[in-house]
Amino acid sequence: MKRLLWIVWAVFTTVVAMAQKTVVSGTVIDGATGQPVDGASVTAAGIAVVTNTDGFFVLKSETPLAAVAVTHVGYRSQRIPLNGQATENLTVRLTPVTIRLHEVVVTAENPRELLRLAMSKIPQNYSQQPELYRCFYRETAMKRQHYICVSEGVVDMYKTSYARDNSRDRVAIYKGRRLLSPKLSDTLSVKVLGGPVAPVQLDMVKNTEFLLDDSEIDHYDLKMEPPTSIGDRRQYVISLKPRTLMPYALYFGKLYIDQETLAFTRAELSLDMSDRWKATEQMLVRKPASVRFRPKELSLLVDYRQGADGVTRISYIRTTFRFNCDWRRKLFATSFTACCEMVVTSTTDRDVKPIRGRESFDQRDAFFDKVDYFRDPTFWQDYNIIEPTESLDKAINKLIKKYD
Repeated sequence: MKRLLWIVWAVFTTVVAMAQKTVVSGTVIDGATGQPVDGASVTAAGIAVVTNTDGFFVLKSETPLAAVAVTHVGYRSQRIPLNGQATENLTVRLTPVTIRLHEVVVTAENPRELLRLAMSKIPQNYSQQPELYRCFYRETAMKRQHYICVSEGVVDMYKTSYARDNSRDRVAIYKGRRLLSPKLSDTLSVKVLGGPVAPVQLDMVKNTEFLLDDSEIDHYDLKMEPPTSIGDRRQYVISLKPRTLMPYALYFGKLYIDQETLAFTRAELSLDMSDRWKATEQMLVRKPASVRFRPKELSLLVDYRQGADGVTRISYIRTTFRFNCDWRRKLFATSFTACCEMVVTSTTDRDVKPIRGRESFDQRDAFFDKVDYFRDPTFWQDYNIIEPTESLDKAINKLIKKYD
């Protein structure tokens, strides 16, 4: 009996040991100002998360981690050794850097030529085989200063080779949950651009018609800006602004190009709001007939990251919408803010199969309508996520209590 108990105990302790995860958490701050750094990339052993607006992150791994790397545009990268131990409440101080251009083959005075060279390098810099991305997705909506809707989940994204277009790229929901304010007055039946399909639509390197092909980029004035860095990699920076009138709204923004590989690494864009009707056409998918939609802001952030294999892949995307809605029988307009963000947490090219059309998420679909209620406390388990900010965390708890 003692021997049997010993065997059972040994098996039990083995199972517990196997279930243990390496958890790394902390806050990333600016080493000069002490302010939190939003959107910093935290990676280790092929998995990744980003910091929230409080600079906070949590990274989970099924295997011990030797170190984590933290990078952000304009800062030196930080590598934090862990020695395979779980480490929580780290404080990571990123040091701002100023980069001077060294002599290179490309002349920095010609942004159009630099863009053309970067376009010609896409076959060398980006994946030439199908890949499957596991991603975390969250979307929120705020009415004035309080949250009225939160949806989040794990999604799979299938991408074909970058030698092909994005017509066969698909996104499917693996698991998701939702939370909506029970107050009828908070209901907003307005659908704006974005959702889980945004990394397919806004992957400008693959979907060059969005911005980078010659016919589109000719509508912009381009200018070389002072160089910067992302992690320890030097970056060219090209600013753009509309120079022609088009039937649709154009963008202001910046493009970042790796100085060594000429890979596109980042895009920061904001929609031109000078023509309200054009901006509405770009932002709005549908609305009730009784609602007047007044656009205020659409900003896009698309990040790419170079992997250990030298291949650059899309890693993070965020879209932010600000708009006012007014109803015919109401005196004052109401302000709304909607935000969608997705971070790629892992990537594989092994035994990759396409996501079938009937299983995929369509740009006309609302993520909120396809997922379950929020209550499950074990929802995330060991999936990496973008940690909710303190204000969002409080809002979620408050909305849950209203259902109880």
